[in-house]
Amino acid sequence: MSDNKTTIDELKLIVESFVDERDWKQFHSPKNLAMSLAVEVAELMELFQWLSLDQAREVMKAGDIRENAIDEIADIVIYTLAFCNRNNIDIADAIKKKMEKNTRKYPVEKFKGHF
Repeated sequence: MSDNKTTIDELKLIVESFVDERDWKQFHSPKNLAMSLAVEVAELMELFQWLSLDQAREVMKAGDIRENAIDEIADIVIYTLAFCNRNNIDIADAIKKKMEKNTRKYPVEKFKGHF
């Protein structure tokens, strides 16, 4: 699988099959999935907790921290997909709408190169 050949729908189906095989839908309330997502994001943050900006960039080039970060990103996306599956959210549509809002909120002429 690769990003340029895999659809979001395919990923959602992989997650849904995994959940179905284990009968986990019963545990996948919006609250539980949102909390699980927050835990995974915290685990990603923990990998960089005491590193400087330069150290953080360096460890993402290769090694154990990079591999752990990749695993945490996968967990984050998996829980995101599960949340969307349980709550009938079309990710592509949600991102498109949010980026339209962001474009209005942060016009290029005002925000280019700074916050």
